[in-house]
Amino acid sequence: MKRQRYTLKGFLLLALFVSGLTAGRAAAQDPQQDSAKLPYTLAEYNAYQSANAETKPDARLKLLDDFVAKYPNSSLMQYVYGLYYPTYSQLKNYPKAMDYADKLIALADKAEAQRRLEAILARVQLFPFVYNAKAADAHDQLVKERDGALLGVKILQDLKKAKDSTQTDEQFAEGKKPAIALFESAAGFADQQLKDYAPAAEAYKAALAVKADDSLSWYRLGVSYLEMKPPQSLDGFWALAKAISLKIQNDSQIKDYLRKQILAYEQPGCDSLVDAQLNELLQLAAGAKDRPATYIIPSADDLNKIRQSSNILTVLTDLKAGGDKAKMTWLAICGAEFPEVVGKVLEVKPATDAVELRLYTGATPEEIEAATTSNLDVKVVGQPGASRLQKGDGVRFSGTLVSYDPDPAFMIHWDKAKINAEDIPADKAAPGKHTPHKVAPKKPAGH
Repeated sequence: MKRQRYTLKGFLLLALFVSGLTAGRAAAQDPQQDSAKLPYTLAEYNAYQSANAETKPDARLKLLDDFVAKYPNSSLMQYVYGLYYPTYSQLKNYPKAMDYADKLIALADKAEAQRRLEAILARVQLFPFVYNAKAADAHDQLVKERDGALLGVKILQDLKKAKDSTQTDEQFAEGKKPAIALFESAAGFADQQLKDYAPAAEAYKAALAVKADDSLSWYRLGVSYLEMKPPQSLDGFWALAKAISLKIQNDSQIKDYLRKQILAYEQPGCDSLVDAQLNELLQLAAGAKDRPATYIIPSADDLNKIRQSSNILTVLTDLKAGGDKAKMTWLAICGAEFPEVVGKVLEVKPATDAVELRLYTGATPEEIEAATTSNLDVKVVGQPGASRLQKGDGVRFSGTLVSYDPDPAFMIHWDKAKINAEDIPADKAAPGKHTPHKVAPKKPAGH
């Protein structure tokens, strides 16, 4: 939980922010000005003003305690509580500061809306210093934080512009937005800790609707989506990508977390393919608020369906087609092992510890026989005898798909291939015309 230090000055700035929504800040009025209309005495007023004027926090607390002891039912209590919580914050006694913010909030309609808003705002800022996840009442702490933040939203939404305000209606509504975003984010955080992920996500979305550049809310929204049952994975990925694009603190760690989440969701044939998807997602998120309707990341079930229906010929067709079809197929079959692939040798390249074969495979013996260019690049390991193969020989092999080159120079690359031993010549062919060894494909083999 990210924490910040708040002082008396910090609380005053926050209060001024909220009070700026109204034309003027209401304050205790001197009884000598119009004693007939005021519900408090001159003695109460003077006691309050003495505490308000005191600059030393310890001395101010003593004056406030004296006031409460003498006038426990004073109508000035909202102002007294309004001095208590910033004073305790100044002394770094955050639990007591939040207690007095809560006392002011609990006055309900007996306190001015502005005063309650200031207290709720203080409570939201104090909560990270006070909340203890291991405490016996941790659940109750979170519920109270959530309910307080949502009360702040409601008060702000119901707050009317002062009659003497010089603001337009649009300016007044716009002025509410930062505080609404703060309260919604606080409610979302509390719900998230309560594992109420759906309302947490709604709260974060409401916060982002008024403050779309809040990277922390984007991050927490993404986590909430991913923790739902069932998870809203694509929305979660997008929200995390937005947080990263907005330069959230520790963005490299969040990027690693996002990559792991995509990998677990998708389970592609080759883990390295996720890197390209992640980069594409981050680029999109940097340029748009909402995820494009056409953008998807296939799930593990999507890829398994492709694997179950694939054979070497369907793979060739899908990869040559390009576009989204090729991307989906390659995500599914990259790293897969195919047995008994049939091809015609077009080139043999012996090396120190391997033999590289250029082959062509197709749907029929006639197509294979007529081929003059290769579409398979096969690296044979541990079979030096494969170097005895010659152009025109037919072979059967098993191997692992590692990469492919799209059209116009289409080629599928294989590694750790093994040639069927029956297809390897016993020794070097005698000088003269070579008679190619033929192998006809029985049928396309699955993997």
